[in-house]
Amino acid sequence: MTQTKRNYKATFILDNRGKEDSVDQLIEGVKKEISAVQGEVTAVENLGRREFARKTDDKFPGGVYVQMNFSAPGAAPAQLHERLRLNDSVYRALVENA
Repeated sequence: MTQTKRNYKATFILDNRGKEDSVDQLIEGVKKEISAVQGEVTAVENLGRREFARKTDDKFPGGVYVQMNFSAPGAAPAQLHERLRLNDSVYRALVENA
């Protein structure tokens, strides 16, 4: 049985505080997480560092925003959120249908 793939647009806020990895290495890590849930990344756009409108932590006033377009099965967004919950380099993730 073959699963149909859907197109998604995801926005990630990356947290590189206290890490030696560059932003590109963090993006590659997120790509690996997407491929682990049978997703194929089609486009990546680094939007750069931005300050948060509402700060939840005074020690973390802004983060690096990255948008990715990918195709994956219908269950992939929930699986991706669960995998990223354990990944401390991703501060926030929003996945929506494209």
